[in-house]
Order: sequence, then C-alpha cells, then structure tokens
Amino acid sequence: MSRIMVVDDDPNLRELVAIRLQKAGHKVLTAGSAGEALAIVDQRGAPDLVVLDVLMPGMTGFELLPALRSIDGMQELPAIFLSGRVEEHHIRAGRAMGAVYLTKPFSANALTKTIAKLSQREVAVAPAGW
Repeated sequence: MSRIMVVDDDPNLRELVAIRLQKAGHKVLTAGSAGEALAIVDQRGAPDLVVLDVLMPGMTGFELLPALRSIDGMQELPAIFLSGRVEEHHIRAGRAMGAVYLTKPFSANALTKTIAKLSQREVAVAPAGW
C-alpha cells in the first residue's frame, strides 16, 4: 500500500481518483491547490507518490512538482500528471520532469497500473508513449 497525494482543483475529479485509489488499497491525501498540498506535506509528511493536475489557479502542477521535490527527502518523489492538456509541449514538459503524463479522460485501470509500476519502482521516468 502506498500513501498517495492527489492534487487537483476539480473537487469531483479529486474525489473520483481518491475513491479509485482507496479501492485499490492506497491511503489517499487530497489537496485542491498547490498551497494546500505543501501544507499537507508540512503537517503530515511526504507521500510515496503524487498525482497532479497541470493547470491549477496560483501554482501549476509544473511548478508544484519541483517545489515538492525540493523538500528534504522528497527528491525522488514519483509523480503522475493527470491533465486535460493534450498539447505535445505539455506532455514533453511533464516527461522532462521525470513524471508520467496521463491525459483526461483517463482509464482508471491505466492509472492504477501506472501507480503499481511506480510504487514498485519498475519505472523511475515515464517511458516514451506514456
């Protein structure tokens, strides 16, 4: 079981992903913004993996991931960008950060399989095609 943080400004999507991950046996922390995510990490410690939206008000997922990874002990934090942004430059940017990039709408099976691989450290960086 992994402790996963889901950060998305859409409360319905956040809840949907959280329920799916809980059913798969994970402990899930949720945040509606980057600021909330940083506060949760400060109060409750580092998650094992983070699922991030790309475009959120304030700080984007692309800004949040380096902020999280700058925290002591979180440099190797596995990440999945789960975004409606399907433009190639967004996908390349996410992958360049060593994250898996899944587009919305997404398959719940694809998400849980990706998390399983990342949790087992089978992949550290998103392979081409993810």
